[in-house]
Amino acid sequence: MVTFPTLRPRRLRKNKLIRDLVAETNLTTSGLIQPIFIKENINEPEKIESMPGVYRYPPNDHLIKFIEEVYSSGVRNFILFGIPSFKDEFASSAYDKNGIIQKSLRLLRQTFGEKILLITDECTDEYTSHGHCGIITQKDGKLCVNNDESLKVHALIAVSQAEAGADIIAPSSMMDGVVGAIRKALDEAGFTDTAIMSYSVKYASTFYSPFREAAYSKPSFGDRRGYQMDPRNAFEALKEASLDIEEGADILMVKPAHTYLDVIRLVKDHFPEYPLAAYHVSGEYSMIKAAAINGWIDEKTAVLEITTAIKRAGADLIITYYANDIARWIKEGVPF
Repeated sequence: MVTFPTLRPRRLRKNKLIRDLVAETNLTTSGLIQPIFIKENINEPEKIESMPGVYRYPPNDHLIKFIEEVYSSGVRNFILFGIPSFKDEFASSAYDKNGIIQKSLRLLRQTFGEKILLITDECTDEYTSHGHCGIITQKDGKLCVNNDESLKVHALIAVSQAEAGADIIAPSSMMDGVVGAIRKALDEAGFTDTAIMSYSVKYASTFYSPFREAAYSKPSFGDRRGYQMDPRNAFEALKEASLDIEEGADILMVKPAHTYLDVIRLVKDHFPEYPLAAYHVSGEYSMIKAAAINGWIDEKTAVLEITTAIKRAGADLIITYYANDIARWIKEGVPF
């Protein structure tokens, strides 16, 4: 009778070199995306009280300096969020050729050329007086978001962002058909090579609260539960992702990330051939930051553990306000 030696998994945990050698999941800087808030009519960076360490930047040398800093850490990918000085019911400043995002794109292209990847959030919430992700009309005496009218505006925004130099358009409204409307508009305008990273699976989450302070985008009435996903649902994510694929999405996204690891895995398992992004959102960032400031957790270890979990769940790309820090920490060596 053949006997086998006792298996001892601890042999492969003996020291850090062995653990690194056999690690199943590894973070890389190439998969990190740094969000940036860019605000009109300011000259200096502004602190965001609910997001310590995150700022609103003016479209000038301060913005360039911040991107140079992040670039030097190893991050090449940026997603831009605009905060205009003018808002109306139709988000007209979002597709203005001289709008805050359009000006910023031209500045960054002129400064960095093709050295960085520029992604633009495409939505209306920061640009409308009512703060919703579409056009408001009345139905049965009640104000509501008109899905089909909203698609026309989203298409205008996407084309204006592509014209200004965006590499990837990221529609975040969760309007039905928005990816198809944008793809059609981009193709007709000659931007057939401009990719779409859709917020395919975007939950109506409380963890967006700090972002709404940062971007002044809180709805003036109601909420967004009518067009964002119900947190109780997981398999609905497959329907949303499938529809976006049919309409022409190149990259899928799950948002939030940290609190929806099961959904990330579900989407990746069903659509493995599509790159999958996960957005580690403002509230998830702020919870870690608050605990770290109070000395309750080690910030570096916590962030790397959480983002590794997001990657392990199936995300190829991670949008996170910690991107610059993570890149520096990766260079220093992860602490596991």
